[in-house]
Amino acid sequence: MDKVRLPAVAGLFYPKDQRELSASIDSFLKDQKVSISSKGGFHPKALIVPHAGYIYSGAVAGTAYSQILNRRDEIKKVILVGPAHRLGIRGIALPDVSTFLTPLGKVLVDPTLVEKVRVYPWVEICNEAHLDEHSLEVHLPFLQKILGDFKILPLLVGRISPEDVGETLRSVWGGPETLIVISSDLSHYLEYDAAKEIDESTSRSILEGRWKDLLDGDRACGAIAIAGLLRIAHEMNLKSQVLDLRNSGDTAGLGPLGRKSQVVGYGAYGFYEHDTNPC
Repeated sequence: MDKVRLPAVAGLFYPKDQRELSASIDSFLKDQKVSISSKGGFHPKALIVPHAGYIYSGAVAGTAYSQILNRRDEIKKVILVGPAHRLGIRGIALPDVSTFLTPLGKVLVDPTLVEKVRVYPWVEICNEAHLDEHSLEVHLPFLQKILGDFKILPLLVGRISPEDVGETLRSVWGGPETLIVISSDLSHYLEYDAAKEIDESTSRSILEGRWKDLLDGDRACGAIAIAGLLRIAHEMNLKSQVLDLRNSGDTAGLGPLGRKSQVVGYGAYGFYEHDTNPC
């Protein structure tokens, strides 16, 4: 019998109704932005994507995921890495499940990838960390709408070094069939102009690979995972690009987080590798 992780934030962070959810994602994907992936020979290997409620960060997430709209039949594995908000953990937490469920259907966990990362002492099974966590779940409907037959490796990051995160990513790096998604929002609950300044500084650090900057203060809730990606992105000679940078004062109108006295930052970033034989 399959062990299933049920949706925890359907109806809260995104629509619970299947048709409404599907239409919502379609609307977020409409406004595609130009990126270096449109140039010959480059394809996105990794994305940094926000994970708030869709009313707040869905449009920014849509910008990120539009980068893989033409890779439906190529991407078969998604390494999904996000911060653990609900439970304080050490290392990286895997769930003991075979399937994640959303209103759009089932997403299978890749057992081969699970075995690859289980060799590390910092990777442990912890269902409790995944039970009510939103940082991975909110990405699944986007991936389900865009990709065909794919499986995931769901990793929640707690207290761990960026070096260990990078080593974990290296072990499952794969080829063009594997996409890495780092789930992270940026600054939290600052005044609008202050948030813009800090988020722009964070973006510069990400583009320049200065991963240690991200660990100085509350730059991003997924800072450790981002830092781990930046370390290995440098090794792999990936090209990076800011795809979108906004905050809830831009996206949410007059909603609870839309007031400009207290906003949350959202950034979308692409990391691209050159395909020496794109044909």
